[in-house]
Amino acid sequence: MISNAVKEELRKIAGKDNFFDEIEERICYSYDGTTFKSKPDIVLKPANAQEVSHVLKVANREKIPVVPRGAGTGLSGGSVPIEGGIVLAMNRMKKILSIDEENLVAFVEPGVINEEFQKEVERRGLFYPPDPASQKMCTLGGNIAECAGGPHCLKYGVTRDYVLGLEAVLADGSIINTGGQVMKNVSGYDLTRLLIGSEGTLGVVTKIVLKLLPLPEDRRTILAAFSTMERAAETVSAIIASRLIPATLEFMDGVTVKVVEEFLKIGLPTTADALLLIEVDGKKEAVEIDYEKIMKICKDKGAVELKGARTSGERENLWKARRAVSAALGRICPLKLNEDVVVPRSKLPLLITKVKEICTEFGIKSANYGHAGDGNIHVNILIESRADDEMKKVEPALEKLYKEVVNLGGTISGEHGIGFLKSKYLALGAGVESVNVMRKIKDALDPNNILNPGKIFAVNPSSLSGEEKINSPRPSLTKRGDNSLSKGARKRVRGKE
Repeated sequence: MISNAVKEELRKIAGKDNFFDEIEERICYSYDGTTFKSKPDIVLKPANAQEVSHVLKVANREKIPVVPRGAGTGLSGGSVPIEGGIVLAMNRMKKILSIDEENLVAFVEPGVINEEFQKEVERRGLFYPPDPASQKMCTLGGNIAECAGGPHCLKYGVTRDYVLGLEAVLADGSIINTGGQVMKNVSGYDLTRLLIGSEGTLGVVTKIVLKLLPLPEDRRTILAAFSTMERAAETVSAIIASRLIPATLEFMDGVTVKVVEEFLKIGLPTTADALLLIEVDGKKEAVEIDYEKIMKICKDKGAVELKGARTSGERENLWKARRAVSAALGRICPLKLNEDVVVPRSKLPLLITKVKEICTEFGIKSANYGHAGDGNIHVNILIESRADDEMKKVEPALEKLYKEVVNLGGTISGEHGIGFLKSKYLALGAGVESVNVMRKIKDALDPNNILNPGKIFAVNPSSLSGEEKINSPRPSLTKRGDNSLSKGARKRVRGKE
């Protein structure tokens, strides 16, 4: 519990209009893109780095958990305040401070919406590639917390590849500036990249310096349908092996295609077992050459249907299908576990086969889609409820999926982050010694563990041995370990408070 005296201190920092402890406001900030919920004790909406600094000084002194939050679109529980405490809602800090067209650099606050920023730079003939599926809602600060990707990361890279510098507030209230606005900087440790993807566990980002690119001159999009998922996966490998790097190379399996077509009714080939959505961009002449080469590869690999989009309207119509996947799946199944596993691109056909085998073995349904061009597939396990009998099938299936992914040289998360949903598997994906180093960094920067506690590190990996390192279960909401949920938080996450 936070005392009334501390509440009053925090109210003065943020201002009475930006301090909330009513149950209605707390519920609004209790969840993210998962189905888990846990109410904070207070919601604060700071206006600048100084206010964030003052809040963290109080929280550190009183050992109150603080959870930074963007738009709450995350899919690993990263912004769910599972230990209660303070949610720092960063949506007031939403200014595009400046765009330097001479140096192709932008200065923004963390609450800026991804799509709004993209539209603003495109009006100036510039390009910001990271484009997660939630781009209409997600914030740039949240993108940094998770190191978000998106379809364009195949050719252009993920969020960390476009962040030149940060202003951030540490757990003790210190304000630091990392990196800068130059393209090359090796002055000491790379603290910018340390903060990117740290899920709010090391600091609160309050200002961002972003690198921009020239807007591509031309774009062409292809929709290719295949009779089997394996043929589609082989086509992905063939495109990459031919030394062609499309701007995007997206994948949807037959289940996903049928659900999206029922939702949108835009003429998708519902008899296909898989679709590829491929886009090439760049100079007009080069785009035309790559477009024809990819069309030929798709035909040679047995595509049963090919559509090419030449106009922006045709292109947008094809992209509607990919962007509607999550909403469409939500209409047919009340719950889904969205796994964002990654394997080397050449292993994609094998991964697809393994997913089908695992679903058959455990008697579960899945819908699969994602960024096939970089080996990042979203395996959506479709479940009716989180009842024990359902989860008894799902948990061992996920465990086996993670093992197969690691055995293929992959990793358990490509862009959603660890949060608390995957925290028990972190050592499997990263290795015990690497996790120990991460914990040392966390302990050094946040010794009181106030910044987003319970995320990333659920158990001490050094306490695991032998098969436990591989078989450590998915986060339990009924058992307590190091950094696990408190009794009260367990009730809140289960929705029983």
